Amino acid sequence: MILLLCQGGITVSGSIVRVTGSGLGCDTWPNCQQGSLVPVQGAAPAIHQAIEFGNRLLTFVDAAAAAAAVIAMYMACRRTELKVYAWLNVAGIVLQAVIGGISVHLDLRWWAVALHFLPSMVLVWLAAMLYNRILQPDDGTPEHTFPQFIRSLAVVATVALSVVLITGTMVTGSGVHSGDDGVGMEGRLEVDTEWMALTHAFCMYIYLILTVVTVIMLYRHRAPQVAKKAGLVLILAIVIQWAIGVIQFRLGIPRWTVPVHIAMSSVVTAFTALLWSNGMIRSYGTLDLITGSPRGDEKYALRRESLAARV
Repeated sequence: MILLLCQGGITVSGSIVRVTGSGLGCDTWPNCQQGSLVPVQGAAPAIHQAIEFGNRLLTFVDAAAAAAAVIAMYMACRRTELKVYAWLNVAGIVLQAVIGGISVHLDLRWWAVALHFLPSMVLVWLAAMLYNRILQPDDGTPEHTFPQFIRSLAVVATVALSVVLITGTMVTGSGVHSGDDGVGMEGRLEVDTEWMALTHAFCMYIYLILTVVTVIMLYRHRAPQVAKKAGLVLILAIVIQWAIGVIQFRLGIPRWTVPVHIAMSSVVTAFTALLWSNGMIRSYGTLDLITGSPRGDEKYALRRESLAARV
């Protein structure tokens, strides 16, 4: 859960960097200013340096959470699937740091910033998958809980979400928030923002319809309660995200709405992943496992016996 919150939280801090015009508060990478890892007085407005440098520091918190997840998977002797999810989070964070540095060197070109945001949604997805699958015993029997056509429908809905996220970055790329006061509107996407926003909204409606149909099918085929609950929460999150988008559009994209919209993007992505993840579960495993793995429990019991003997 901590890793999932970190992956979603850093996207919000990144949006705060953008709407405050702090994207080049630290104008180089990995240093903040030329020859200095930390902000330098007078090199840029202090508030911009603080916000951008703070966002960079959060990367280390994110990385620490991902590294802790990897260590926990090995200490508990968890299955390969979970280790892969954990390692992908670590690799993704490193990749994100590199992409962030490239976007700074490119003076926040819209497509570079978009490439910085979209992998964050992939990392939110992976963290949500890890969070859900970690609760299932390693020696359980994998089984599908949805019919094939519902799983296929969920895949189509996920693809639709990807299109929604991509068009969302294009709205931002053509919008009023350049990411840095000094850069202004240079390097922005040269399309009509209103038209782009309507395209984004149209894609969102398709995604919502596909999600609603998926959830209806889950109820008709008596899917597990956890899957149906995830679907209902997902629909609610999409509706809330739609309302925020409408407010943004009507008010001319005020600064305060952007971090909220980004935060809800993480929520929607996470619950889409949870809905997808519940299509395959591991059941009939060993009951009351402490670590989720028989080998992990054996290792845990031996460690406790060793500690008891020392006492």
